[in-house]
Amino acid sequence: MSAVAAQAAVLPRPRTAFTVGASRRRLRSVPAQAGPVVQLELGNPLQLSKTMRARLLAAVRALVSSPALAGASDGARLASVVLMAKSKVRDDYQAKIWAAELGRWLGVSQSTVAHTVLPELRGAGFLGSNVATNAFGHATGLECWVIPMYRAQKAGDRRHALALSRSELAVLLSLCEVLFGPGWAPKDKAPVPAGLLAGRTGRGAATDRLGLLLMVLTTGSAGWLQLCPGSVDTGRGRPAATVARLLGCTAAAGAKVLKRLQEHGVADVVRQETGSGLHARSRVRLVPVAEAHGVAVQEARRVADAVFSDLAGTASGDLGSGETGESLMKTGIEGAGQDGVAGSADLAATAQHHALHASGVTAGGSLSLSCGFSGEGRGGNHGLPDRACVRENQAADGEIAAATTGSPRAEGGPLRGEKPKESPVDERVGQRQRRAALPADLGLRVALGPVAWLWEQLSGWQQGRVEAATKAELARLKGLLAVPGGAPQLLADRLTDRLEETGGEALVDKPYGWLIGRGLVQRQACSDRRCDDGIRLDTGSGCENCGNVIHIRRARRARINAEIDRELPGLSDGERRGVLEDRLREQAAIEAEDFVWQREQARAEQARRDEARAAAQEQAERERAAAAAADAVRQALACEDCGQKRAAGLCEACGYRRRTEALIAEAGMVAAAWSADLTDPSGVATVTADVRASMERQIAAVRADYLRAMDPADQETDPVGTASVLAYGALHTAEQALREYRRNALAMVGRTEEAEAEAERAYRTEQNRHWFQHNPNGADAVAAATKAADTAREHAAQHLLAARLEQLHEQAAARAEQAAATLWADQLPELAARPLDDDAIGMVIV
Repeated sequence: MSAVAAQAAVLPRPRTAFTVGASRRRLRSVPAQAGPVVQLELGNPLQLSKTMRARLLAAVRALVSSPALAGASDGARLASVVLMAKSKVRDDYQAKIWAAELGRWLGVSQSTVAHTVLPELRGAGFLGSNVATNAFGHATGLECWVIPMYRAQKAGDRRHALALSRSELAVLLSLCEVLFGPGWAPKDKAPVPAGLLAGRTGRGAATDRLGLLLMVLTTGSAGWLQLCPGSVDTGRGRPAATVARLLGCTAAAGAKVLKRLQEHGVADVVRQETGSGLHARSRVRLVPVAEAHGVAVQEARRVADAVFSDLAGTASGDLGSGETGESLMKTGIEGAGQDGVAGSADLAATAQHHALHASGVTAGGSLSLSCGFSGEGRGGNHGLPDRACVRENQAADGEIAAATTGSPRAEGGPLRGEKPKESPVDERVGQRQRRAALPADLGLRVALGPVAWLWEQLSGWQQGRVEAATKAELARLKGLLAVPGGAPQLLADRLTDRLEETGGEALVDKPYGWLIGRGLVQRQACSDRRCDDGIRLDTGSGCENCGNVIHIRRARRARINAEIDRELPGLSDGERRGVLEDRLREQAAIEAEDFVWQREQARAEQARRDEARAAAQEQAERERAAAAAADAVRQALACEDCGQKRAAGLCEACGYRRRTEALIAEAGMVAAAWSADLTDPSGVATVTADVRASMERQIAAVRADYLRAMDPADQETDPVGTASVLAYGALHTAEQALREYRRNALAMVGRTEEAEAEAERAYRTEQNRHWFQHNPNGADAVAAATKAADTAREHAAQHLLAARLEQLHEQAAARAEQAAATLWADQLPELAARPLDDDAIGMVIV
């Protein structure tokens, strides 16, 4: 819905009063038109109806004055308005945008948006965002939701200030485009020109844009700003106070904003002289609003550095030609019975302002791109371009397109950054072809995005060198960062900061030398490899080492000062300063020598470590090769028990059998530990034999079950696998039996006198705790004592069983040694009776 249609929709239908006997048709006299009728343009966002203007003003103020954004920057507050205006109803009130594109809307850099604006909005709970990707997984922008607006829309209350309709959102977006939109030229569509403040970038740009938006929404059809009522700062004036109340800042800041808007030609502070010759009354006219409604703007405007101040106490009627002020929706600046234009007294001599050095050019045409955003034109009367990023634009296919608008030259000469003639370097033999677009690699495109215009100024050979240097720097940064994939954005932030230091791309007169020698180079403020201009590359925080260096230098200077005061107390200030500088230079030379020595020592130590690391790697390789050879030999051995080939010395089935035999023996020991006399070997042997027979019966039963469950054909075709399955079944049965024998043994040993005595001591100890002394036989005391006794009994049983098993194992080992010695003694007579051969005789004689 256009602004005109919206206005027509809310106007009340005229009613005709009927009286008895009167005709239904009545002729009414129409007053003569005071001037020519202004034909309003269809869809012009500067021609807002009263209802539409009040509706948009309420929505904007609901966002920018929200308590959640208290203390946030004006860039964050303006970003919330832009994202709300760009939200699509069909996409569930989401807006898709790049950080660089949002920066062009706000007049700030991409780094500021990524590191300041978006974190502030997310921290305030104002913004929800996701990274949008295409079918190939490449990032295509951010999907953003303004959370307060989203909740208001979902609540369904159309009276809510943020519950804007589709047409209202479209009007707000059009208004933002006219006021400060970056401008672009989409494919197959009419180009969208840059806004009035598109050329205002850098510090304070977001504040000026937000102030202009609020002022336009507080302005009537004649273009006069609704001034605030009440007492104001007489040193600044009522216009400055009005802007300050709109932005929620001080009157001094409001005066600076108004001054910058005057310089850009979008606002006029009009004063009327009184009979005494003083400028007693002042009011502010928004020039684009007045021109949109066909209101003539005074040709005699105040100069850009004019100052203004009001005396609120002498404020009187307005200076309008009978124009009626329009009421506002909760703007906080209107009063009961207040006219649309408030007058006030000015004392220009009492005002002292200092405006920021903002660009004062007029936005020019847009770029002819398939998709993206333009910068703005360059003023014809300025020697320098008004903006450095006029060619920082991206086409729909992702390539950086060259600007089609020309760059006017001052006084017939080239701009800084433009080459009047080809460089001698460009005339080399075999020169590479110059490319207007950035490299196709995504990492290089992200890293070199802030200097796309400088890239276009390079020759083919220079572009190749810059591309190689960028790849090398990206590879180096990857080794410094803990999070992979952040090197391109980190390098882009560095180039953005370097451009801000220089003053913009237009001030770079030698693009190749600047990129190679300044833009891409890391500047370490200390010895830390991760330091870049005092900022840690891996964390983004301040470098702690730089603080230590500064502290050390200050301490050194203080120490040398103390030495001079002690050794040379009678020096004058000049002589003392000279001595101090000499000693500082001497100390610096000594420290430089120490640094060189330490660096050589570090290099030697690094070489030694490299040699040791290489030797260790060679030794590890030899050991791995030897282990692999030994393992290959071992894998080729046959099974020791059954003779199966290539069984690594023991096949799977025989390994299960050995473990089963060990478990059967252990189970016999466990049973004998509590049921037999440990000093009686025959009794122990009887118990172990009974346990073995019992477990062998269980194993045989399990084996029979396995054989019945298996297919006879599988048993014949895979005898090795069948043997392994049967052996594993026997092992599993032995493990279960051993656990049962151990549980019974612990239960029986726990009934011995030793275990009972230990439990009794634990019971009494717990019962005598100081917190149970008042009632040792109470329920809590008895429960705690019983639990302690059970735990002590269990621990005592485990200890006793372990001690008895250790005794049984020692006795078994002694019997095995005795049996081996006896067997060897029985074999000696047989060996002595054997005749010796010739070789053995020779060995004996020798």
